[in-house]
Parts: sequence; structure tokens; C-alpha cells
Amino acid sequence: MALEFKFPDIGEGIHEGKLLEWYVKPGDQVKEGDPLMKVETDKVVTDIPIPKTGVIAATYGAVNQIIHVGQIIALIAGAGEPLTDPTAAAPPQAAVAKGKDEPVEETGFGVVGQIEVATTDDYLPATGEGMEETALPATHANGGRIAATPVARRIARELGLDITQIRGTGPGGRIMKEDIQRAHELRGKPPVAPAYTAPKILSTPVKPGERTSVEELSQLRKTVAARMAQSKYTAPHATAFEEVEVSRLVALRNEKKDQFAAQGVKLSYMPFIVKAVAMALAQHKKLNCRLDLENNRVLYHHYVNIGLAVDTPDGLIVPVIRDADRRSIVNLAQTIQDLADRARARKLALDEIREGTFTITNYGAITGTHGVPVINFPEVAILGVGRILKTPVVNAQDEVVVGHVQPLSLSFDHRIVDGGDAARFIKDIMASLADPVGMLMQ
Repeated sequence: MALEFKFPDIGEGIHEGKLLEWYVKPGDQVKEGDPLMKVETDKVVTDIPIPKTGVIAATYGAVNQIIHVGQIIALIAGAGEPLTDPTAAAPPQAAVAKGKDEPVEETGFGVVGQIEVATTDDYLPATGEGMEETALPATHANGGRIAATPVARRIARELGLDITQIRGTGPGGRIMKEDIQRAHELRGKPPVAPAYTAPKILSTPVKPGERTSVEELSQLRKTVAARMAQSKYTAPHATAFEEVEVSRLVALRNEKKDQFAAQGVKLSYMPFIVKAVAMALAQHKKLNCRLDLENNRVLYHHYVNIGLAVDTPDGLIVPVIRDADRRSIVNLAQTIQDLADRARARKLALDEIREGTFTITNYGAITGTHGVPVINFPEVAILGVGRILKTPVVNAQDEVVVGHVQPLSLSFDHRIVDGGDAARFIKDIMASLADPVGMLMQ
């Protein structure tokens, strides 16, 4: 019997994805591990591999449809197994016997009536019957009581079907007449994957002169919105602002950038900032932890994984530099460039965007000095980096000279990080950025 391959749980709390591309079609010979389809989740664009060698008997879903974890996406027949193509079978006639007249009325969008278990006070609100299907177990409705329309109950009784074994597609898992007819058609046949239904697309044709248009949210944008709201509602934010004179860092970078370029590495200020933050995190465990209030504990990380907020056309993506405190400036420069390029191309793997312990956002790369960055929850702090300003500064001899100033903004979760903790942490970062050679000699 062909394998019913379901959209797998690929971790990180991902529940659904948008189908972007099929790599196979029914009848194709495939090998285990070959790509089956490309999907966009709320975090990455990734390929789903084929789980076994065989022949594609059927695929389910069209490009741009939303598929959920657990939904059947393909039938794969192995050697000697018959192909099962549910679309090849002519749809059987619905054998609905005409029953006795009952006080039932059913329409496409609303149901009224009573039969058997219904009381005179029972009210069935407007339904989506005839609209988009979302299959739910019937037992989910009404705290275990089977919810079904009167017509569905009557048809099930006439066909001798056990209504408790039928999955409902109506609101709240209510069983509709189509569910009964489908169950009757499938009785005694191999299970068939449910048909996919095109998601509703919020779109409004733009007409000349119109002032508003509507665009559906991408998977990534929905996630960004949810995560930002979760962070602001959960973690009481406080933000500390500082400025550090980085003229020696500017000079060092200017001195070394051509040497790095000759090796194919673009040297920006970010590798130095990541290095300074990583070294400070190794010394300030309260900035490198996770608060677990459900179990009344704090989880301190004994590693430093720094996320970098990358601005992409689809929205923010935060790839993670693992063990950032153990890396050289050259390695950090190469890694930052690689992760940023692949983030914008949506080619990051899941492993590259998870298990961050602290995040840096460099809004100064575009413009801006100070900001109030939102913590990448459940981390407890985030550093915002502003644009380096060429500005008058007072040197050790109390002379006003031209210098370079780096603005920093540190947002932290005030439930676990106190103001003193934040001040000591950012002070260490400033010391490293003010004396980059000294930092690298540690």
C-alpha cells in the first residue's frame, strides 16, 4: 500500500507552511532523500525530502496553498506496491435514500431545525458549509458530544454509518452532510488524502484613483508580528543609552580592510561589535540567560550564540552565530557576510536561526543613532547599534578634536536584569570598542 506522506513536524514550533514549488509529479520515480517540495515556513524556506524510494502516486496541494503539519502531501508507492490514485476513480453517486419527512431545513450558510438530541432551545449558528473545509475530529465539539447538523444525522442513520467515527469539517468540528456522504463513498476503500482547499487570499483589485490596497501577510511577517507582540506583552522592557568614542576602532578597520578584501572578506565594524558583546556576555551571565517563571528558575547559558537581525525584503530574520566568543575577527566577518547573504536569499537552514542567546540589531547601517530595540524573546536583552558619527570630542588632554562616536542602545528584560547589571555590561562593551587592539589581545 502506498505510503501516505504527511507534512512533517520540522520543529521550532512550526505548524504550517506555504507550498512554493513541487519538484515531482505523479508517476515520477523518486529516491529517498530527494527533494519533494519547497515550502516557506514562518522562519525559513526549505525543501521537504522524500522519505522512501518509489513512485509518486499522487501529490496534494497547489502552489501558494497553506499546508499544516500532519496533512497528507503525497502518496508514494514502493516496489511492487499498487499505485493509488484517488483522482482516477469516478466519484460514486451519493446513495442518499429519501427518508421520512422531518422538520429540517439546511442551507449553504445556516442551519436551523431539530432532530433526535436537539432540544427546542438548541441553536446552530451560521456555518461555513459549502465554504472552505477544515477537518476537525467530531469529538472536539461541545465537550465530547457529537455535533452534527440534523440532515447529517439523518443521512448517517439511513446509511448505517457510525457518526462518532466521522470527522467533521464544519465550525468547531461539526459534522455536515458532505462529511457523511464522503464517509459513505470511502467506506471499504483505502484511505484517501483530503483535498486541499485554496486559502482565502485577501486581495483587493487596485483601480485607478483608489487610495488603499490590500495585501496578504507573508508567513514571515505573521511571525514577526506575533513575536514582537509576545515580547512586549511578556517582558517589561527597559532601555539604556550610551555613546562610546571609537576612533581607534575606525583607524584599525581602515588599516585592515584592504588586507581583508584581498582575502575576499568584507570587513565592517560588526565583527568587532559581535566580539565585544560576546566577550561581555561571557562575564555577565544575567544578560545571557532565559527566565523560566513556570518552574521558578533561571537558565544560564554556558555558551554565547549571538543573533543578528537582518533586514530582508520579506521582513526581519535573525541568523545565529554560534560560540561567537570563540571566533576570530576574520571568522566573524566571513560568517556575518555569509549568514546575511543567505538570510536575504531565504536559504538559511533551521539550525542557523535557533538557539540564540542574545541579539544585536544594527539599524545604524541604514540611518539612526539611538533606538529602543524589542527583545528577541525569550532572550533577555538586545543591543541596538547606531550610525557612527564623526563629531567633536574632548580627548585626554582636554582638547576638542574630531572623533568618532558609536551610539548604543541596550534593551533588557527588567524582570531578571537590573539597571546596574545593564550598566556594567554595556560598560565592558564600550571598553572593548574603545580599545579594539586591547580586546583582541585578551
